[in-house]
Amino acid sequence: MKKILSVLLVVSVALLGITACQKKAADAGASADSPAAPVAAATTMTAVFGSEPNTIDPALNSAVDSAIYIEHLFEGLYKYEDNGQGIAKAVPGLASSVPQKVVNEDGTVVYTYTLRNGLKWSDGTAFTAQDIVYAWQRLVDPATAADYSYMITMVKNADEIMAGAKDKSELGVKAITDITVEVTLTYDCPFFDEIACFPATFPVKRDVIESAGEQWTFSPSTYISNGPYRMKEWVHNSHLTIEKNPHYYEPVTGPDTIRFALMDDDNALLAGFRSGELDFIETVPVDEIEGLLNSGDLKVIPYLGTYYVSFNTQKAPFDDARVRKAFNLAIDRNYIVTQITRAGQKPASGFVPSGIADAAGAGSDFRQTGGDYYSIAEADYQKNVEEAKQLLAQAGYPDGAGFPVAEYIYNTNDAHRAIAEALQNMWKTALGVTVTLSNQDWAVFLDTRKIGDFQIARDGWIGDYNDPMNFLEMYLTGGGNNNSQYASPEFDALVKQAQSIAEPSERMKLMHQAEDILVGQDAAVGPIYFYTRTYMLNPKITGMYYTPLGYFFFKNVKVGS
Repeated sequence: MKKILSVLLVVSVALLGITACQKKAADAGASADSPAAPVAAATTMTAVFGSEPNTIDPALNSAVDSAIYIEHLFEGLYKYEDNGQGIAKAVPGLASSVPQKVVNEDGTVVYTYTLRNGLKWSDGTAFTAQDIVYAWQRLVDPATAADYSYMITMVKNADEIMAGAKDKSELGVKAITDITVEVTLTYDCPFFDEIACFPATFPVKRDVIESAGEQWTFSPSTYISNGPYRMKEWVHNSHLTIEKNPHYYEPVTGPDTIRFALMDDDNALLAGFRSGELDFIETVPVDEIEGLLNSGDLKVIPYLGTYYVSFNTQKAPFDDARVRKAFNLAIDRNYIVTQITRAGQKPASGFVPSGIADAAGAGSDFRQTGGDYYSIAEADYQKNVEEAKQLLAQAGYPDGAGFPVAEYIYNTNDAHRAIAEALQNMWKTALGVTVTLSNQDWAVFLDTRKIGDFQIARDGWIGDYNDPMNFLEMYLTGGGNNNSQYASPEFDALVKQAQSIAEPSERMKLMHQAEDILVGQDAAVGPIYFYTRTYMLNPKITGMYYTPLGYFFFKNVKVGS
């Protein structure tokens, strides 16, 4: 979530703020002679994941913060549920059970899903299998221009539709009956259950989208969803409030309402948490991290992602791989994780993070097998700098002479600012180059980075599913999340080949080769560290669960008094 980044990826420090408060319901049926019957108090909570979202359209979103909202408002064929230990697992959602699976002689795979009986949209209208077909066709339709259209590239004819060679009606997803969906894959995809949990694949309501157009997400009257909650109110740049969906197929045991406050000032967030106004916040001031960790108020959990910088490979001087490699080698990753982020992050020696299994399955690790693309040992930093100087000289800029002033952009946040200033100093000290800094509001920043209107940009990617492919396929030529504007026929061929086969050893071999090109040869990105996630939670809130892909779930939480 996008992977993505998506997402307010804030130095891997994620604090979740949930305000637990109870409101006494108005007395009903009271008279002067008799007391009112007891009425259960309504519960609510306030969580903060970032400022105003760029979009909450499931097909168009590519940020983690918005994905968390969407995960509460919509549901796909599969959903994430608590495994009993606070960690999410993929289980059937709209589907009544695991699908029937048939593997054909040509290697294609057909999944047949039977939907639950009596499904409805949040406005009470009937939900059918055709709603899923519409959403998936909309996702790959070039007219939609969805960053995540490639998420279902394994579905038959998806690539051809995205390339404009076939009509969206030819996508390999069909409504056999009102409650039966048939999906045809070009190969036996090992992570398809997680794809079916991903927001971009969630169904959306065709009639409201066609009538309201791009404005359909802005109002509760048109933002019709099918998940455990529905939109109650969206006051832009203030808050997004959701309430229990009375038409959801099973009882929702969580709070009656969840208020997502839209904020990005770390000091205000921590003050709000301490005052009880916020119970679950996403970021804290950098200088508060160590003390909060020591007190135990700040919790650290796994987070499958990489914090990095994107170089615009289509704009001089960063169209030269030697320049990109020099800037990459000049980054002192140990300084950043020990002096700035300070929440257990690990210096990144590659792009695909630790924690993703390799061909041997459980216990193996793709990053460990792939090795390091540069030394991350603290003692080797000066050797990295010497190599960086040589590369920059080879590119025509000895000791930085003649190198044009470059600009680094980042989204407004204290932690991102601290990292930006550190990078600025490292590049000046090691390479003799001048880099200016520019911060932007979150929504503006996402647009600027997406269209490639930058030279160097803060970036981050959190896995959408637990497989190396999710970190590599985003850099296919023309990909919606390819912020570096990277293009390599050799890289594309390896990724496409890996996408077409299911045999673990061969898949992993091809993906290692692809990362060798992306990072080792072309240095299209500059990995800085592998994320951890931190949060602070009001102790009166229980029952929250989480996935290392970045989503927190509140639909089952209890709000204590």
